[in-house]
Amino acid sequence: MRSTNATLAWLSASVLLILPPAAGAEDVALQATIHTDRTSEAISPFIYGQFIEHLGRCIYGGIWAEMLEDRKFYYPVTETYDPYQGDLGGKFPVVGASPWEILGDARGVTMIAEGAFVGEHTPRIAAGTAVRQNDLGVVAGKSYVGYVWLKAAESKASVDVTLVWGDGQRDRQTVEIAGVGSDYARYPFAFQAKAATDKARLELRVKDAPCLVGTVSLMPADNVRGMRADTLALLKQLDAPMYRWPGGNFVSGYNWRDGIGDRDRRPPRVNPAWTGVEHNDYGIDEFIDFCREVATEPMIAANTGFGDDYSAAQEVEYCNGSADTIGGSWRAKNGHDRPYQVKYWCVGNEMFGPWQLGFMQLKHYTIKHNRCATAMWNADPTIELVGCGAVHTRNEKHDPGEKRFWSEGMLQDCAGTMTYLSEHFYVGKKIDVIPDHVRQLADSIRRIADDHRKLQASLPNLQGRIVPIAMDEWNYWFRPYEYGELGCVYELRDALGVAVGLHEYFRNSDLIKMAHYAQTVNVIGCIKTTKTGAFMSTTALPLMLYRKEYGTIPVAVSGNCSQAELDVAAAWTEDRKALTIGLVNPNGEEKAVKVDLPGVSPAGKATLWTIAGDDPKTFNTVDTQPIAVKQHDGIDFGGVLKVAPYSVTLLRLPVSK
Repeated sequence: MRSTNATLAWLSASVLLILPPAAGAEDVALQATIHTDRTSEAISPFIYGQFIEHLGRCIYGGIWAEMLEDRKFYYPVTETYDPYQGDLGGKFPVVGASPWEILGDARGVTMIAEGAFVGEHTPRIAAGTAVRQNDLGVVAGKSYVGYVWLKAAESKASVDVTLVWGDGQRDRQTVEIAGVGSDYARYPFAFQAKAATDKARLELRVKDAPCLVGTVSLMPADNVRGMRADTLALLKQLDAPMYRWPGGNFVSGYNWRDGIGDRDRRPPRVNPAWTGVEHNDYGIDEFIDFCREVATEPMIAANTGFGDDYSAAQEVEYCNGSADTIGGSWRAKNGHDRPYQVKYWCVGNEMFGPWQLGFMQLKHYTIKHNRCATAMWNADPTIELVGCGAVHTRNEKHDPGEKRFWSEGMLQDCAGTMTYLSEHFYVGKKIDVIPDHVRQLADSIRRIADDHRKLQASLPNLQGRIVPIAMDEWNYWFRPYEYGELGCVYELRDALGVAVGLHEYFRNSDLIKMAHYAQTVNVIGCIKTTKTGAFMSTTALPLMLYRKEYGTIPVAVSGNCSQAELDVAAAWTEDRKALTIGLVNPNGEEKAVKVDLPGVSPAGKATLWTIAGDDPKTFNTVDTQPIAVKQHDGIDFGGVLKVAPYSVTLLRLPVSK
């Protein structure tokens, strides 16, 4: 698979973005004063967190390298080949029936329930019959590896496995598997494609005698322990410090035990919250491996929907317990002797909403939260817990006697069994006025923060304690979906909004200690994948840029800049040797702003980064990335910044007192 890194364009160029004093600072209408002596609490690195869920192509087709759909035959293979659910998913439609097509007499394939290899049934394929999966993406010259579990149904059998990338006789490569016996065995195969196509096919043709097919797998040979190499390369550039998993709505119907042990023997399920098949190929062990690979902190959400306190505690035990505990012994049996030491845990997800499996009344859920949290802390007293919050939500429709907001009830009844309280929000698209569209994220963050400050100060039981907020889902969310289920295309204007949202998190660094952009890959994610490539969408760029270059100690900014004109935020670097200033211009004309730095003076050349474009509707694709981060070195700071239209600008200025 091809990894396209052109979006990270760290370019050095001479630009006229900083004007000297001679430019006439007294004539500049916009003014910002950076009060370097007025600081607030340090910005938590977890503000740059990410969220991944088993939804659409976030895991399967995004992070995970498996190329085959329904590789464990959850859906019966029948004579009717109609795998896709209408147009759901855009270019990457969702599978709603078997993606395996029968070649030959349809009576040659039967589904056998007795002694099924995995799940509810296994296909029995007669001699002379084949099945194939279509619509696979391959790259010319690239190698692919896989395997198939086979068992002869009667006498010894042989099977041809073929990768097909065209219609000619030479557009295929076949591996013959001979001597298939009466016990299931795993047979590997490897191919090298000779042409690029998104319509490649994998065929399994049974010869000599009937055969049972347990599971099949096909991945690019450059996969990293089952993960896509191109996606991983971009995730490492993104450098998110924390990932929340596995949900999201998904978690409320997820049995974590389905996702451990031999991957080929893990049962396939229907996705409990969304569409398609949950292969259970990516479970706790794979998530921890992923986190270690991209050098990030794991945060796991426990199921408090259809789940219970015992299961939640045992999940903690599986991750953190010693090998002499029940859960820890399972982990050790699965090849992981040392505890994972997962510190951060979500106690459920959005249990205030009727869309959530196991949704219940607030007065009942607070009891369940306390039971689950207590059990999880009994399993490991060192972990930190995030409760389900919703400061603007009541469920009085389902409980007419309940007059409290959800976060209010959680803080009143459960404050002693949580470390953080979560809040979620999404905003849509405002088509006509770009500044209105851009500031939606910041407006939502500010409203939630303001309401929590008022609410928490009013609750006697908190006794002055501030329960910090984990904004563990936030983003733009709108149609159309081009990259699978919920696979939005993000434009430059969305990147501007993410940058302004980050500014608002910085302004509330004392209260908001975590934020998880949802969801990292495809879906509503900042990284998109095709079948054979991956690229950074526009919204990835400010997340990556600020994470890498912005300071950690927020400082106050005053002046006459409104968010509709120019959003300005500033912070010291950790060593207080440089100031970083972020500016977001959501307008179609450039803006000049006079920047005053009382108490400090420039102490060297500045570095400046920009994310900009002429059209706020510009977006990136796998083939071209017009929106990129550009770096400009050796800049003389003259006191006036000239900011390009539709842009994010980040300045790092060495200063002395």
